[in-house]
Amino acid sequence: MARAFLVVMDSVGIGGAPDADAFFNDGVPDTGANTLAHIVDKTGIYLPTLDALGLGEACRLASGLALPGWTKEPKAVWAAATEVSRGKDTPSGHWELAGLPVPWEWHYFPKVNPAFPKDISQAVAEAAGTDGILGNCHASGTEILTALGQEHLRTGWPICYTSADSVFQIAAHEEHFGLQRLLSVCETVAPRLHDMRVGRVIARPFVGQPGAFKRTVNRRDYALSPPGAILPNWAQDAGRHVLGIGKIHDILAGQGIDKTEKGEDIRLFDALLRAVDNLPEGGLCFANFVEFDSLYGHRRDAQGYADHLAWFDQSLAALLPKLHDGDLLCITADHGNDPTWVGTDHTRERVPVLMVGPEPRAAGHIAFADVAATVAAHLGIPASGPGRSIL
Repeated sequence: MARAFLVVMDSVGIGGAPDADAFFNDGVPDTGANTLAHIVDKTGIYLPTLDALGLGEACRLASGLALPGWTKEPKAVWAAATEVSRGKDTPSGHWELAGLPVPWEWHYFPKVNPAFPKDISQAVAEAAGTDGILGNCHASGTEILTALGQEHLRTGWPICYTSADSVFQIAAHEEHFGLQRLLSVCETVAPRLHDMRVGRVIARPFVGQPGAFKRTVNRRDYALSPPGAILPNWAQDAGRHVLGIGKIHDILAGQGIDKTEKGEDIRLFDALLRAVDNLPEGGLCFANFVEFDSLYGHRRDAQGYADHLAWFDQSLAALLPKLHDGDLLCITADHGNDPTWVGTDHTRERVPVLMVGPEPRAAGHIAFADVAATVAAHLGIPASGPGRSIL
C-alpha cells in the first residue's frame, strides 16, 4: 500500500497572495512580502535540493520573481498554493492544508493596553492562584521576557501577551512558577478563549536569570479543534496509522493522530528519517518544522533563516534516497514570515507545493485544500473536503 509524508516548512512563503493588501504588519499591508525571495536577495543562499524539486519555479509562478541562479529543471510535481481562510496564522494554514478551510473569522485582540477583557485576565489569575497578570498587551515573545521576566520572578504573576495572530500566550519560568502549573493554567482557560474563537492558547515556558532568559522546547499549544473531519481523520477512519511530527498534534487538537514526536527541528528531522524507514504501509506522516518561523521569521533574522533553510535542504538530500517505491513526499508551507518585512508578524503569501513520487510536471496554481485531496487520492482513502487531487 502507498504511504504519504506531508511536510510543512513553517512560514516558508513565496509571495504573491492576491489578497495581501488586506493583511497588515504594523499598519503596513503585506503586499510585496516574499519570505523566500527576500531571503535569497539578502543572503545569496542557494538551496540545490529544493530547487531541483521546483521551489524556485514555484516562487516565480507565485510572485513573478525569478531567483537568480535557481535554474534546475524540476524533478517533482510543483505548484503554488493560495489560501482562502481569512487568516495568516498556523491553524488556518494547517487546517486548510488538511482539507478544511476555516469557516469563521478568528477573534483578534486589539492592539491597545490592556489588550484583554477584564474577565479573561481574572480567569487566568484565578487559575494561576495569583492576584493578577503581567503584560496584557501585544508583544514579541523574547522582548517581553526581557521587559517583565524579573518582575515575574518577584511577583510570581504569569506573563500574558498576544500578537497579530489569534493567540493568547502565557509565559512563566519553568523552575520558579513550574512547568506543570503553567500547563494547567493554559488548559484551564483554553475552553473559555476557544469559545471566543481565539485559535490557540500557548504555554511559553522559559528558564534563566534576568538578562539571560531563554524559552525552552516545552512549549505547548492548546488549539481550538477543527469543526469537521480533516486529512488525519480520513486516514484514521480508513484504518491507516497516522504519525504527527512537531506541533501537528497541538495544531490539530490531536484529531486523527495516533502517535506524536516532539522536540527541536534537528531532532524532528531524525524522527522523519525514522518514519521513512518504519511507517507502516498505507500510513500517513504529517510533520511541521517550526524553527524557520519561531526562531528566525518573527525575530526578523534573515541570515539565521537562510542558515536553517540550508540545513533543511541538506537534510532533505539525505532523506530522498530512503523513500520507498510508491511513497509520496509533499513539501509545503502554511503562511509567510518575511524576515525583511516591517513588524514581527506573519505575512500573507502563497506557499510552495513540491511532490516527490509522481511523474514530474508543473501543476500551476492550486488551493491549500488540494494538498489534502491529493494525499488522500494517493493513499486511496475517501476525502470529504473541498479540494481536488492534482495527481
